[in-house]
Amino acid sequence: MALTDAKIRNLKPKDRPYKIADFDGLYIHVTPKGSKLWRFKYRILGKEKLLAIGIYPAVSLLTARKARDDARIQVVSGIDPSQLKRESFLADKDLQNRTFGKVAKMYLNKIEKEGRAEATMKKNRWYLDMAISDFGNRPLSEITSPIVLRCLRKPEGRGHYETARRLRSSIGAVFRHAIAIGQTDNDPTFALQGALIRPTVVSRAAIIDKKKLGGLMRAIDGFQGQAITKIALEMLAIVATRPGELRHAVWSEFDFEENIWTIPAQRMKMRKPHKVPLTKRVIELLNQLREITGYGALLFPSIRSSKRPMSENTLNAALRRMGYSGEEMTAHGFRASFSTLANESGLWNPDAIERALAHVEKNEVRRAYARGEHWDERVRLADWWAGFLGEMRAGNDK
Repeated sequence: MALTDAKIRNLKPKDRPYKIADFDGLYIHVTPKGSKLWRFKYRILGKEKLLAIGIYPAVSLLTARKARDDARIQVVSGIDPSQLKRESFLADKDLQNRTFGKVAKMYLNKIEKEGRAEATMKKNRWYLDMAISDFGNRPLSEITSPIVLRCLRKPEGRGHYETARRLRSSIGAVFRHAIAIGQTDNDPTFALQGALIRPTVVSRAAIIDKKKLGGLMRAIDGFQGQAITKIALEMLAIVATRPGELRHAVWSEFDFEENIWTIPAQRMKMRKPHKVPLTKRVIELLNQLREITGYGALLFPSIRSSKRPMSENTLNAALRRMGYSGEEMTAHGFRASFSTLANESGLWNPDAIERALAHVEKNEVRRAYARGEHWDERVRLADWWAGFLGEMRAGNDK
């Protein structure tokens, strides 16, 4: 006789488990503790098997019969419903493990192994920590464009438009990595292009007037602060590298026989090693510096620890002490001074100037035909620039 809700409710526990059949293989299993469990008995490939359907009354009689009927159709089609249920459970469990936070850590580990600079890693961790705090525990498949946008609106709402833009880029990088390794098939940041307030681009302050540049070089000459800071400022003006590339320089990178400084790829923005010609004046400065810091690995160690480089704020703070505001000149601005005045001179191939700045040609076709380092011209350019700065320092700015 088929089961009814009234009959099921009246089933009482016994000392031993027992079962009461419904029909077509469905029955209810009553445990000594009183639990009432739905089971479906079936045969497939000659073997008798059981499918657990659920607990009564959470799973009603009607629902249990519907599950039994669906399972019978699967059996007729040659599908094992118990195996299918287990595979579905494992797939759901795997999906739950594909959280944004876990894949973000995988992505960070990947780019660290690729040799990204520590400063780059620090920024990426900072951006992704913001995202992880918002939706790090969510499976990738559940993270939609509106969810990401709510996260981006937080820095944007504080007026940090560039932070919001970079945060979107970092989140997108994680999703693209997830797509590449088969963890998801969608990048919700793609739909957010144009959704954020575009930050106003402000160029780094730089002195490009000859007379004012001469005044700056004289101010560096008269700097009353730390000797290594003074040397770093003049060296930066001559070599025109990025400030971080100079601050992290180590003595082993310098070849004093060939007069070349080779900056390794991991410290370069474009992840390619970069060679810098050492002019006579730079060598003089290095000899002065060797007497101060030559005992250690770093050219410009921190005053607090010889194993850590000079702070990124030290050079800009020195410029402020000399009376140059952040709107007039920055440590990074020496690159713009070099680029502008070298190009204005008309003496040098623009490609040689770009190679000196370690810029990479954006046009792929042009880049394919500009593989040369323009090294010989760059050596002459470096000598000219060092001499030019000397002339400006002396007041010969006509």
